[in-house]
Amino acid sequence: MIIYNPLDGDALTSSIPSNPRHCFLMTRLGAPVPDALINIRDVVTELCHEVNYEVIDASSRVTGRDFLLKIWRLIASAPLSIGICHEEIPAPTQANIYYEIGVAQALGKETLIIKSPNATVPSDFVRTEYVEFDHNFRNNFTSYLNSLSDQADHYELVADQLDRNPILAIDYLKRAFLISGDNRLRDKAQQLLVEAGLEDRARNSVEQLAANF
Repeated sequence: MIIYNPLDGDALTSSIPSNPRHCFLMTRLGAPVPDALINIRDVVTELCHEVNYEVIDASSRVTGRDFLLKIWRLIASAPLSIGICHEEIPAPTQANIYYEIGVAQALGKETLIIKSPNATVPSDFVRTEYVEFDHNFRNNFTSYLNSLSDQADHYELVADQLDRNPILAIDYLKRAFLISGDNRLRDKAQQLLVEAGLEDRARNSVEQLAANF
C-alpha cells in the first residue's frame, strides 16, 4: 500500500513502526472526562488485556511535532481502531473520532464503534455494526476480539492465493501480522520480496516499505 502524508499529500518514504496486537482507542482525553467514559475505557482496556492486546490513544506518545500526524501514524501502526460514541462527548471531539475512524478504514484497519445506549450515530455509520455498552457488552466485545484471529487467518489465506501480485500479498500479510503478532508472517513477506526479484530495491521504495513491517 502506498501511504500518503495527511499534511502535504506526498507519498510517505519512511517506515511506520508496527504495533502488533494493539488497539488505538478514540475517546475524550481532555479534562474533564465524564465518569461514564472512564468506565468504558477501563472495561475496554481490561478485556483487551485478557486477549493480550494493548490499548493506546493519542496521549500514548509525545512527539513534540504535529498532533494530527501523530494520531495518523498511531492508527497506521496498529491493527484495530475503536471509537467511542457517547452523548457526553462534546460534538467537536465526537467529530474528530468519526474522522479518525474514517482514516483507519481507509488504511485497511479493523474498526469498531462502541456506543452508549442513548447515543446517536451519524447517517454514514448507520450500516456499520457497533457494540453497545450495556449489560451484554463484555460478552459481545470479547466475542469480537476473539473473532480477530479468524480475520488474520483470512488475510494470510488471501495472500497465499494471490498470483503474481507480491505487493498486495505482502500488504495482506502485514494486516495478518498486526492482528496476530506472528513473526512467521514477516518471514513470508520477505520471501515474497525475494521471489519477485525485488529484494534489491531502495530501502525507501514502495516494495521495501511494504515488506519491512
